[in-house]
Amino acid sequence: MITFEKLRYKNFLSTGNTYTEINLNKSSATLVVGTNGAGKSTMLDALSFGLFGKPHRNINKNQLINSINNKACSVEVEFKIGPNDFKVCRGIKPAKFEVYQNGNLLNQESHSRDYQKILENNILKLNHKSFHQVVVLGSSNFIPFMQLPANQRRTVIEDLLDIGVFTTMNSLVKERASKLKQEINKTQSDIHICEEAIRLQEKHIRQLEQIDLNQAVKNQKKIEELSSEKELLEKRNKEIQDNFFEKEPCITADLATADLKNNKLSTELREAEFAVKELVKKDKFLVHNSVCPTCSQDIKKDFADSERAKIKQESEALLNDVNKLYIIKTELVQKLKEIRDKHHTLTSTLADARINKSSIANIDSQIKKLSSVEETQSVDTKEATEELNERKNSLSSLEVRASSQSAMKAYIDALFELLKDTGIKTKVIRQYLPVMNKLINQYLQILDFFVSFTLDESFNETIKSRHRDDFSYASFSEGEKQRIDLSLLFSWRQVARMKNSANTNLLILDETFDSSLDAEGVDNLLKILYTLKKDTNVFIISHKQDMLDGKFPSKLTFEKKNNFSYVTES
Repeated sequence: MITFEKLRYKNFLSTGNTYTEINLNKSSATLVVGTNGAGKSTMLDALSFGLFGKPHRNINKNQLINSINNKACSVEVEFKIGPNDFKVCRGIKPAKFEVYQNGNLLNQESHSRDYQKILENNILKLNHKSFHQVVVLGSSNFIPFMQLPANQRRTVIEDLLDIGVFTTMNSLVKERASKLKQEINKTQSDIHICEEAIRLQEKHIRQLEQIDLNQAVKNQKKIEELSSEKELLEKRNKEIQDNFFEKEPCITADLATADLKNNKLSTELREAEFAVKELVKKDKFLVHNSVCPTCSQDIKKDFADSERAKIKQESEALLNDVNKLYIIKTELVQKLKEIRDKHHTLTSTLADARINKSSIANIDSQIKKLSSVEETQSVDTKEATEELNERKNSLSSLEVRASSQSAMKAYIDALFELLKDTGIKTKVIRQYLPVMNKLINQYLQILDFFVSFTLDESFNETIKSRHRDDFSYASFSEGEKQRIDLSLLFSWRQVARMKNSANTNLLILDETFDSSLDAEGVDNLLKILYTLKKDTNVFIISHKQDMLDGKFPSKLTFEKKNNFSYVTES
């Protein structure tokens, strides 16, 4: 059981920089009064904010900070669970969220949202929604149950039993069913397209397999003619190569020998011509000089004539040799020309071989082209068959997907039936209905209203008196209606406590019956409160101070001074 002990807050809504402190377990029943805007409901917003990080009313978080001080907004809630004391501290400007157990700060390494989950799931075992079903009964969310239409009554009970999740699940299932329907339609379309593609591909393969045999025979005959021509060219090239390799070495050797002789003759001719020039130069010297330039002696005429005669004799012999060499060289040059002509003729046959080789390459290309016609048909057929197999595999995959989608559709259809209003929600409600009706009638008896009140699965009422007369809610007086409303209200609280496993000392009634509260209503409310457990602490927030004064052991009075809210206890 959660025993709330203390609530402290400052700079929260209309409160100032001094803590407002409220003892939550001091009195079994406390009346909370004050003028409009004095801050009565602020205590409820502070309690909700401290525990869950959001107020009871729909107020923006930034608007919770006191607009005058605009900082240091702080809320502290102390409570006890079993032997453990807990304290939650939460603030804005600066932001703060701390949970203490027996004075020790709990680990804050996790993200604040996870830290909040730890507080709600592991400690309080209450969330914001269940808190307002079990702890708070406020006018802002209180409408007499019997004044609601049947569909809204069902919504209230679904929220009460926390089975609204099935409605959310039903919406998600509907979305999934819609999406699955689109997927099934697409799969069926893909199957149809794939089947048509397979039919066309099989037709294409049959066309490829119908080979033109006449064209194949023609191609083969042309290939044979080209092969014969190629054979002749290859034979001619072999003859050219054999002749070349047979004669070329001899011709090359003869050419080298003749070149060597020619070079030797050229050298001898140059030497003979040089010797003749030297003799002519010596003769000219003897003709034009009478003194030796070396020894300065006179050159006698007899000596000069004798020397010139020798020079003449040697010159004639040399000129005779030169003439013979020229004759030999002329013959050798002619022989060289003949050898080079033979070599050129032999080499030119290689050009013919190259031309033949080019013709052979062209013939090979034609033969390959003619051969590829049949090969291409074979390759095309093979590729087309492979593509056909791929399409058949795709069709198999699509059929498997369609089977899986069909199974999923059956599963979703079954799930949809379960999540409909007539499905699992009705079963849950059917289990709780006897408990609800029993609690309602118990509270009606406490209020001295002796009727048999029964709600069916559609939450339509059946009301019978002791004499088995049938009534409807609308047929009763306002006071009697109020007793029914109170019985339903506290029955729902009991059911909510059972459903959420939430047991706490605190119950806050926030202006719940101010609109219709009279003396009889006060007595009815007190009768209900007297039936609550002794460890329950009830706070009744009301504008009807004059009517409720003196009815409760404790009273908190809120009032505003200088735009700040203050509370006094009496």
